[in-house]
Amino acid sequence: MALTLHIDPGIAGWSYCGLDIVELSPGESYRTGTAGTEVLVLPLAGGPALVQADGSTLELSGRSSVFDQVTDFGYVPRDAVLTLTAPSGGRYALPSARCERRLPVRYGSAENVPVELRGAGPASRQVTNFCAPDTFETAKLSAVEVLTPGGNWSSYPPHKHDTEDQGEALLEEIYYFEVAGEHGFGYQRVYGHPGKEIDVLREVRTGDVVLVPHGYHGPSMAAPGYDLYYLNVLAGPAEQRTMAFRDDPAHAWIRKQWVGQPVDPRLPMTPRPGRAEW
Repeated sequence: MALTLHIDPGIAGWSYCGLDIVELSPGESYRTGTAGTEVLVLPLAGGPALVQADGSTLELSGRSSVFDQVTDFGYVPRDAVLTLTAPSGGRYALPSARCERRLPVRYGSAENVPVELRGAGPASRQVTNFCAPDTFETAKLSAVEVLTPGGNWSSYPPHKHDTEDQGEALLEEIYYFEVAGEHGFGYQRVYGHPGKEIDVLREVRTGDVVLVPHGYHGPSMAAPGYDLYYLNVLAGPAEQRTMAFRDDPAHAWIRKQWVGQPVDPRLPMTPRPGRAEW
């Protein structure tokens, strides 16, 4: 068993969001206490898997890779003991968020995950809204997957999840990346505003993470020939879950160019099991 990534609020320097990536050999198990955080179990590569908590067992079908298909997932509340077992081995993301409310263990079916095609032309991408505020109930945690065909841009126009005047975070956000191809790569930009300057343009490869505590972020750029995947994990102080954002006003006009442009024909990239329309 390998815990290849561990981010909690203390490490990130914020209050809510966390993410673990766990790799299991065939037959191995991972056991952890959730303490004050709610947790999702999202197969990245591998399956089937068993998620046990609070006397319940969830059976996850999983997928061969994030570029293969939409996956099912599990939810485990705070103050629980979570055991993840992978008979065939696999890699799993465990997004988390500190919270006060305790909800029951639940299963999220891949067949019921909404898939959205967003943008147009070279800004086309697929957004898999498996744990968006209006699709799956949690106390604080939201998470979505984004797939961007090689050569396209996503998280575009650049946007932010904090207040316009004070820069106070409405949402903390984690980007976790995987890239198709052994040598695949992409880029991610994060930049700030007066008083909270930050300007980062980072090359990203499979397993890389970018933290967004405040400020504008985007675009996420997929190099030609290399499809790009990222998992967004979001949480914040609001009582009502939200993924509210503001476009950078310098670039918001770009949305108008999408009118009448076709969506990239390579989309959607991943089907939902059992859905004939994909």
